[in-house]
Amino acid sequence: METQTIRFYHRGQVREVTGAAVTRTVLQYLREDARCTGTKEGCAEGDCGACTVVIGELRDGASDVEFKAVNACIQFLPTLDGKALITVEDLRQPDGALHPVQEAMVECHGSQCGFCTPGFVMSLWALYQQHTNGHPADGTPAATRPTRTAICDALTGNLCRCTGYRPIVDAGQRMMQLPVPQPGKLDPARIAETLRTLRRAETFHYSARDTNAAEQHFYAPRTAAEFGRIKANEPGIRILAGSTDVGLWVTKQFRELGNLLYVGQVEDLQTLAERDGMLEIGAGVVLEKAYAALTAAHPELEELWKRFASLPIRNAGTLGGNIANGSPIGDSMPALIALGAEVVLQHGETRRTLPLEDLYLAYQKTAMVPGEFVAALRVPAKGHAGSVAHFRTYKLSKRFDEDISAVCAAFGIDVEHGVVTRARIAFGGMAATPRRATLTEAALTGQPWNEATARAGMAALASDYAPLSDMRATASYRARGAANLLYRFWLETRADALPAAAVNVRAAGAGELAVAGA
Repeated sequence: METQTIRFYHRGQVREVTGAAVTRTVLQYLREDARCTGTKEGCAEGDCGACTVVIGELRDGASDVEFKAVNACIQFLPTLDGKALITVEDLRQPDGALHPVQEAMVECHGSQCGFCTPGFVMSLWALYQQHTNGHPADGTPAATRPTRTAICDALTGNLCRCTGYRPIVDAGQRMMQLPVPQPGKLDPARIAETLRTLRRAETFHYSARDTNAAEQHFYAPRTAAEFGRIKANEPGIRILAGSTDVGLWVTKQFRELGNLLYVGQVEDLQTLAERDGMLEIGAGVVLEKAYAALTAAHPELEELWKRFASLPIRNAGTLGGNIANGSPIGDSMPALIALGAEVVLQHGETRRTLPLEDLYLAYQKTAMVPGEFVAALRVPAKGHAGSVAHFRTYKLSKRFDEDISAVCAAFGIDVEHGVVTRARIAFGGMAATPRRATLTEAALTGQPWNEATARAGMAALASDYAPLSDMRATASYRARGAANLLYRFWLETRADALPAAAVNVRAAGAGELAVAGA
């Protein structure tokens, strides 16, 4: 297959790139090749947000463009093919004026040393686009303006050490009150028209030499059948989804990855549909969209959704990649296992389904055979025979936002006439894989749902898991924290359940502040 040119829209025109390494990052291209140095390099792992840019893609089946903030430091350049790349340099107006996002940052004193500012501006610009959609800000209904909570959610991937977040959040509100600028190079209609000309009907193939002078290939198929064919013919090829893990193998570990097979352009792996009471999520669906669908079906997942990494990471990473990775501290798996999820695996064009908990055999080892890949996830919707009536998830971590779990817990039970008839409990961070607590489930099943039963389950957890100590938590903290989370679950689901403000520190604190303010 002949190598092709990487084509994408940037700074008002189509850019074409050849010869760049397959794993050259978007940040490296911007700073070293395009000389767009407004985008900064900080952590090189998608944590600090100094490198935040916005990617524009045509919406499936629509003519408009969807803009989303991502981390340029871990995105590989070939993944830009067919997309638009928006950086802080693009925001300057044709007459040289500041964009309302930038003007609001100035007015609200949201910048001090300025290093983090371009990243904040790009996160806010993506939010601005979502809420203005090209209409004058002064004329938009209040319902279309982002709430303070929405602004904070949009900034979870950006760190500031100077001003703190208050003036920056103020700027997020102020930007909606300033006059909308002329679209110029950032006219969504113009960008969409250009992206339509860049769309490929067949597999995109790009190749270049790596640091060892070996030819490295990047494939971006359009169909799952072609994806399966390439994977079956080359079982060892590295699957690339959002680069939120694989990207760090390059930026932090300096690994050579070999050939890459990209999920991002496979249209039939981007599906979200409900069939026979099961929510089916394609392996290419990004985490933000996947969790939005999961939370619509199971509202109890909302906090886990918002605390899963940061918005730029959720905009890039996929649920399929999170599942295939099999990390013992991956936050998705405990919740999905407790919900009774199934994983759909594909080899060539043949598919098979198995319970998600059966996918994980040992640390970083799964039940997938060579050439097989995760194609989709199936999750019982609310009210489906496989779903549980009472469901909760909890995450213990040192930071509330954008942090890796010390313990991630998911509890699901059915209670009839005061007796537990079924229990599904899973934990992350407690073993070498995400794993069900089978002995604890047995201690609860068939027993009255009361404090004695909850405490019996807490005791059984010690037999289910033998956690390790590491930089995130000690073994004793994990064991005690896991047991206490089961007790909290009982408090929230017993017959006279306590309200959230009584069991959630942040909710309780917000209530106290409201009372104090009154």
